[in-house]
Amino acid sequence: MATLILPGEWIKNWEKSGKHEFVQLCKDLTEKTDHGSEVRDIQAALYELSWQVVQGNLKLDLATSVLGEMMELRDDMPSILADVFSILDLETSALEEKIKREHYTSLVGACLFFVPEVILKERLDPETLESLGLIKQAHQFNQKIVKIKTKLFYKQQKFNLLREENEGYAKLITELGQDLSGSITSHLVLESIKSLIGCFNLDPNRVLDIILEVYESRSDQDEFFLSLIKSYMCEPLTLCHILGFKFKFYQEPNEETPKSLYHIAAALLHHNLIELEDLYVHLMPVDATIVEEHKRDITEAKQIARKLVMVVLPSEKSEDKDKEKEKEEEKNDKPPDNQKLGLLEALLRIGDWHHAQSIMDQMPSFYATSHKAIALALCQLVHLTVDPLYRRSGLPKGAKGRVIHPLRNKRAPRPAENFEDLRRDTFSMMCYLGPHLSHDAILFAKIVRLGKGFMKEYQSENRPDGREKMETLLSCFLCIADQVLLPSLSLMECNACMSEEVWGLFKLFPYQHRYRLYGQWKNETYTSHPLLVKVKATTVERAKYIMKRLTKENVKQSGRQIGKLSHSNPTILFDYMLSQIQWYDNLIVPVVDSLKYLTSLNYDVLAYCIIEALANPEKEKMKHDDTTISSWLQSLASLCGAVFRKYPIELAGLLQYVTNQLKAGKSFDLLILKEVVQKMAGIEITDEMTSEQLEAMTGGEQLKAEGGYFGQIRNTKKSSQRLKDALLDHELALPLCLLMAQQRNGVVFLESGEKHLKLVGHLYDQCHDTLVQFGGFLASNLSTEDYIKRVPSIDILCNQFHTPHDAAFFLSRPMYAHQILSKYDELKKAEKGNRQQQKVHKYVAACETVMTPVHEAVMSLHPARVWDDIRPQFYATFWSLTMYDLAVPHSAYDREVNKLKVQIKAIEDNSEIPMNKKKKEKERCTALQEKLQEEEKKQLEHVQRVLHRLKLEKDNWLLASMQEKQSFQEFKVTKESTKNETITKFLQLCLFPRCIFSSIDAVYCARFVELVHQQKTPNFCTLLCYDRVFSAIIYTVASCTENESHRYGRFLCCMLETVTRWHSDRAIYEKECVNYPGFLTIFRATGFDGGNKADQLDYENFRHVVHKWHYMLTKASVHCLETGDYTHIRNILIVLTKILPCYPKVLNLGQALECRVHKICLEEKDKRPDLYALAMGYSGRLKSHKAHMVPENEFHHKEQPARSATPASQQNGPGSTGKPASGTSKTDEGTSEDGERGKDKAQGTTKPVNKANSAAAKVTTSNGNGALNSTKAVKERDDKEKSGKEKKEKKEKTAGSTPETKAESRREKLRDERPGKEERPAREGKEKTPKADREKVKAEEKSSKDDKAKAGNGEPAEPSRERDATKESKSKEKGERSAVTATIKSPIPRSESAESERDHKRRKLDSHSSPSHSSSVKDNSNEPKDSTSKHHANYNSVSRSKSRERETEKKESDGTQGRSKEKKEEKERKERKRDHLINEREPSLESKRRKDENGTNSSKNSKSESPSCDSPLSTEKEKTKRSKSSSKEKTDSVKPERTSSGGKKESRHDKEKSEKKEKRDSSGKEEKKQYP
Repeated sequence: MATLILPGEWIKNWEKSGKHEFVQLCKDLTEKTDHGSEVRDIQAALYELSWQVVQGNLKLDLATSVLGEMMELRDDMPSILADVFSILDLETSALEEKIKREHYTSLVGACLFFVPEVILKERLDPETLESLGLIKQAHQFNQKIVKIKTKLFYKQQKFNLLREENEGYAKLITELGQDLSGSITSHLVLESIKSLIGCFNLDPNRVLDIILEVYESRSDQDEFFLSLIKSYMCEPLTLCHILGFKFKFYQEPNEETPKSLYHIAAALLHHNLIELEDLYVHLMPVDATIVEEHKRDITEAKQIARKLVMVVLPSEKSEDKDKEKEKEEEKNDKPPDNQKLGLLEALLRIGDWHHAQSIMDQMPSFYATSHKAIALALCQLVHLTVDPLYRRSGLPKGAKGRVIHPLRNKRAPRPAENFEDLRRDTFSMMCYLGPHLSHDAILFAKIVRLGKGFMKEYQSENRPDGREKMETLLSCFLCIADQVLLPSLSLMECNACMSEEVWGLFKLFPYQHRYRLYGQWKNETYTSHPLLVKVKATTVERAKYIMKRLTKENVKQSGRQIGKLSHSNPTILFDYMLSQIQWYDNLIVPVVDSLKYLTSLNYDVLAYCIIEALANPEKEKMKHDDTTISSWLQSLASLCGAVFRKYPIELAGLLQYVTNQLKAGKSFDLLILKEVVQKMAGIEITDEMTSEQLEAMTGGEQLKAEGGYFGQIRNTKKSSQRLKDALLDHELALPLCLLMAQQRNGVVFLESGEKHLKLVGHLYDQCHDTLVQFGGFLASNLSTEDYIKRVPSIDILCNQFHTPHDAAFFLSRPMYAHQILSKYDELKKAEKGNRQQQKVHKYVAACETVMTPVHEAVMSLHPARVWDDIRPQFYATFWSLTMYDLAVPHSAYDREVNKLKVQIKAIEDNSEIPMNKKKKEKERCTALQEKLQEEEKKQLEHVQRVLHRLKLEKDNWLLASMQEKQSFQEFKVTKESTKNETITKFLQLCLFPRCIFSSIDAVYCARFVELVHQQKTPNFCTLLCYDRVFSAIIYTVASCTENESHRYGRFLCCMLETVTRWHSDRAIYEKECVNYPGFLTIFRATGFDGGNKADQLDYENFRHVVHKWHYMLTKASVHCLETGDYTHIRNILIVLTKILPCYPKVLNLGQALECRVHKICLEEKDKRPDLYALAMGYSGRLKSHKAHMVPENEFHHKEQPARSATPASQQNGPGSTGKPASGTSKTDEGTSEDGERGKDKAQGTTKPVNKANSAAAKVTTSNGNGALNSTKAVKERDDKEKSGKEKKEKKEKTAGSTPETKAESRREKLRDERPGKEERPAREGKEKTPKADREKVKAEEKSSKDDKAKAGNGEPAEPSRERDATKESKSKEKGERSAVTATIKSPIPRSESAESERDHKRRKLDSHSSPSHSSSVKDNSNEPKDSTSKHHANYNSVSRSKSRERETEKKESDGTQGRSKEKKEEKERKERKRDHLINEREPSLESKRRKDENGTNSSKNSKSESPSCDSPLSTEKEKTKRSKSSSKEKTDSVKPERTSSGGKKESRHDKEKSEKKEKRDSSGKEEKKQYP
């Protein structure tokens, strides 16, 4: 009871309002009917008033008058006031404050008028009584009290107990047992009892005991007996003692407390006639015993669970059985009743929730409700409270519901009328009930249905204040689901109906709430109660039994058992099943098939369990070798795909999990998304597609589905729709795409860390493939509106979301197609014209409308200087089209239609199929056939429209913004340079990024290049483009992942197919290439679309170029195979396997490859099995392909030079035909001999130089477009060239030994004499870039002087290397402008050589990202031809010795002739240099800037490009001899060609360094005149 405190306002305004308020308060208190509490409240009020008087806050007379009025309110008011005075007496005497004591005495004295003296004498202290004058002396009064007490308590009285006559008790029992149905009331009976007590002198306590006994036997008369006891009883404690005595009687073993006793105790408690605290101590057992028993139950349950999990031997089993028997015998001695639980049940039966809750709070959780009787009693009470609300909001339509009779007890919990009322008592009752709601399935269903009713209201509630209440109620329902519904479901045996009922509620929750509930259910619920511990163990044991016997054959039977088990305990079952699947992936198929008997709730729980297994932090997602993804993750991913496709499981949680993992920078789990999309949408991503599949993938959706995938996955419509809905409903489509696009680079730069390079590549591929697969799914399944609404524009994707450009265009491409088609349809409807021409114009107009904003948007993707070389329109066109737009795969359509026709025929011929089924199948096949034919027709029209559009656009694609040039020569320089830069940008920004994006994109890139050529696009050099692609594959291959290598190989294969087709037949070449601007070799100021016949590359020279390309591929392949690096070898083997149909075609190149691959097989057999497998596979296919290879002279026409004068290894290059382009291929191959010749020259041997090859080097440019750079001067000098060759051949035939024998002697000397120290600097000198050839000329000219002087003084030539370096650096500064006239031959801007070191480094980095920077001549100067040169080196030792003698003789004559011509050359060089410097200063600053920024070569690039297997160069002494001979040749050559060819001559002279100097000089002059 809270103490009443009078407000201060009442005391201050006592006379006005305080008095009235106080009187009213006292009246209210006296009217209270609570037994005993009203007296305490009145005492408190009177005490407060009296205390105010004692403190002096209230006047005495005012208080006295009020107290006098109070006496009229109750009969016992004087006694109550006397009690207050007694307390104040003690308090004031202890304070020792005289003023307060005087106030107190005055107050009591003033109250003597209405408080009897007798009462005051009983209760006040004697000293106080003396001060009041009520007694004379306190001392005498105390003595009198002692005497009376002694007489009462210590003096024994003798009286006869027989005075209590039995007749009185008999009459009492008769009185209490009479019929109470009439007008008899407890008041009348009480009067009779009083008479009997007085008449028969009965003991009042015994009378009360008899009343309780009769009440116990007549427990249905609660109202009568309770009012009788309430009227009769004087002290609650007395009643409590009597009840306690009764309970104690039944606490003996084997005694059972009657329910009637529990009932009367509960009734007395409920009506507050006794206190629970007073009665609780009389009940058994004590609380400590209950706690111990609960702990013991949990321990036993855990032991049972452990035994079920453990493997038990037969001997141990028998021992356990004996122990269990002993325990059962012990249990037979029944312990006494738990009287606390009995009382609790009685309280629940009568509806006294307040006292029942107090008892349950004293016990462990769910201990009380684990007893079925108590659980049922509590369930009944909940039934009563929820019944009205259930009938209003939860009862299904048409159902009547069982009638629930309310309790007659008015104090029972009130029934709930709305959901807010449930918070009053119902929710707390449910929480105490816990898992034992399982005892009442009907109540379980009611609670679930109430939850469904609430969720409907919750979802429709929009008011803010109502929303807050609803949120509170939602949290309550979630708690009930967690603590009551799911645990109770675990204890219900295979009740599928309840499972579905729960799902009806749970499906209204967001998946986040559901998964939280499942997590609690799985990980915490089963530890809270002994019963649940046992259930978990039993479920695991049963799951083991089923999974051991699960096979494909018994899926149906096992599936039913799994279904039964899963209805109650799905989390435990699925946890075990998933653990088995992670170990044994062969279980996936039977498990997936066996899950068809699950309920909807179980499917949802399965999804959660899969996600939890995937997110398990204790499991490593990599194998121990750190190179591959763990098999458990792969198994779970496969299971995800199969389960989510086959069954209607919500995908949102799984998709959000993958999204969250990507946000966290983890890409392992993309494997799951990949599997889900593949299985649910039927979209496969594989680089192992056959050519037929790839062709089918370029058609429409129907053709893709029929012929584009390995597995014919049918019936994906529903599953793909579910996947689409999940993505759109939760707005995950675009975030997943963007995260995957960003994560590709994250895998390499952020996520990789210490991961193995192989794993990084695998993760990158997985990320990329999933992006392509997912993007393809979105494009084919999302409607136009959905797609456009979600995918932002290209500039926002790239600049704001930092999406890589290839991925951004991949996502935007379907949007552009949708928009163009919709705009086209709109224009068709607006103007109804059916003519084809009108349709085409409308399509072009639609494209312009849609793509113009895209052209503007892409401007921001690259620096402004990029658009000087290619137009945004060309860039956007390339990235926005697909193979579907470029060509119709007629053969694929025909193939699929024929397959369907065969199917129809097979169906007709099959007599076993019923007629109705035959008809259905035939109709299906016919419908598919019609769809395919319609789709083909539609695509054909579309392709025609696209090609027409491209024809109109092509003139504006590559027209670079050039200023008008003043002179023809300047125009040619800029034009050539622009073409070169255009191809560079096209390769760097378009071709290379897209060709490795997907297999279809690889084909698209090759076909697009062919299309641009066929369209006769101005300023597009087809030859240069192909040359760049084939000449620089080392970096590209090295930087690819495994899957990218497949795609890159496919791209090269398609490019080679085109080249091979042109190479195969002159008619095809002349039809498709001649008179096309892409095959121009001279660029004029006017007429871009064609040129003179002389300006075109003829067929035979084209064959030379193709041979050069094949040779470059061989060289790059050998280089990669010899690096020993895993990535290089793996990637080049993949690429070679892909291009096998088109390469190698030349026999000796194939043999070189075969030899090197065989070596890889031997080396990697025990080291790296995957490389060994790749190499073996390729080797086998290469051998089978050998029959299709041809000798070199069949591949391209080649004149056979005299064997005695020309190195045999040169036969890999094309023969000299007198055509400018033939020099290109010769140059490429001829330079491969530099290593051998360097060795020869180190030994002091010389050879006549093949001047045809030397001069041909001028034609090949540093950018690899060797076939393009012939001039008119070359054509005019053809006759002179032929005559020069004849002379040379005659002289060569007179040589006494063959080049083969000389080569052999050179190799022997090199092994014996050459120190290894010279090799490294020689190699470095060897690997100079073609770009530096111009500087080499000048440096060598200067060094030749120094060497000459040294030769005269007898000094060694070695120190000239230092001077060479200094001269070369100076020549870089001065020689920037020295070769303008030669830029027709070499489109690379000459000003590049003067760039700063920083620019060189920047270019080097750029070259890695775009291999287009590399050049063909880089490779040309370093080609390894060891494998071919060795075929011709097996001559006898006699010829070798003769060759050595002749070489020493000629060596002496060389020195004298060289010195005489040196002075003459030097003068002419100085004059030429002055002329070139004047001419070079003319070009505009703008062209210089562009050249600087867009140059494609740097010396550093070419150094890294050169294969490490090349032979080292000769020493400085050899360089001196080469420079002498080259300077002699230059004197008679045409001036505009000297500087461009000088640098290349060095490598040509290396070939013939062991020939005699006289022959070299004489033949050199003649050949020089012939080859400009």
